[in-house]
Amino acid sequence: MGKLIYSMITSLDGYVTDAEGNFDWSVPGETLHQFVNDLMQSVGTYLYGRRMYETMVAWETLHTLPDQPPFMLEFANTWQATDKIVYSTSLGEVASKRTRIERTFDPDAVRTLKEDSELDITIDGPTLAAHAIRAGLVDQYELFIVPAIVGGGKRFFPDDVRVDLELLDERRFGSGVVYLSYGVANRTVAVP
Repeated sequence: MGKLIYSMITSLDGYVTDAEGNFDWSVPGETLHQFVNDLMQSVGTYLYGRRMYETMVAWETLHTLPDQPPFMLEFANTWQATDKIVYSTSLGEVASKRTRIERTFDPDAVRTLKEDSELDITIDGPTLAAHAIRAGLVDQYELFIVPAIVGGGKRFFPDDVRVDLELLDERRFGSGVVYLSYGVANRTVAVP
């Protein structure tokens, strides 16, 4: 059975984008990128919302651009070889192989996907992840905390939930980024 992992880069104050939707402050360097590459080896499916998919689909053709560093090409190869499910009511078609569209987030279908999967599954994007967190589906949280305070924007965690966690792993990078991995100590409880 695969774990459902919510993994994203976030600012120190808990945002994945700033108030204008920018995330240029979060671009990983080579060491961090290689660490992510290694983590992604255990992943068999990416779950995306439309906006996150539209950001990530650039990896489908990155290998066609000249002078890409090996760590970027490695991630592109991994991304291309991994199944992707995009949850969107507005996306007409996908621009990558191994990708399908689902019109609604169905917690039971995700539970079945986890049960049937030999590899882990990531859920990427805070809006989509909020649905999985509220449904008690997320097994592990991986935060890459960037040493930046952006003061507002799209929050990493949703409001109105409580999840007790246990620290599984941590790592500091020379850039000041801190990686924290937490497992779920209990299942999600809605806060009134």
